[in-house]
Amino acid sequence: MGQSSAPDASHRRPDGVSDRTVEALGALSKALETTERARGALYEFHQLTGGADFAVGDAVRLLREAGHDREADLVEREILGRNVIPGHWTFQIIEEYNQTYYRPFTEIEKHVVDTLAQGRVHLHEAEMKAARQPSGGSPENP
Repeated sequence: MGQSSAPDASHRRPDGVSDRTVEALGALSKALETTERARGALYEFHQLTGGADFAVGDAVRLLREAGHDREADLVEREILGRNVIPGHWTFQIIEEYNQTYYRPFTEIEKHVVDTLAQGRVHLHEAEMKAARQPSGGSPENP
């Protein structure tokens, strides 16, 4: 027995919302999703760089244990704890990204969705799902 192919009430476009508006909201949502991925890459960068810095600390210790104080001093002085860009460690880059770009983007996206679609998110995707599953079924539940 098939289910209705129409989106549920929370994903149904409000009266008066045009196809072009749904398309625009979908594009904005896609852009925010890409921004979420970029933010995740920044956290990965932060964690990888931090891990590398701890490994540099291990290398400094091992160089000293091996009797290579001059090289250990060089690595410690020039690399260990170094800023990744002038004046910034990776956590500061993330903080600036969040404050300058990510948070304003999420707030503006929410405002636009609230204003144009009564806060109903993923209208474009819900309508695409309905169009692609005309009987309302899915591969798991035909």
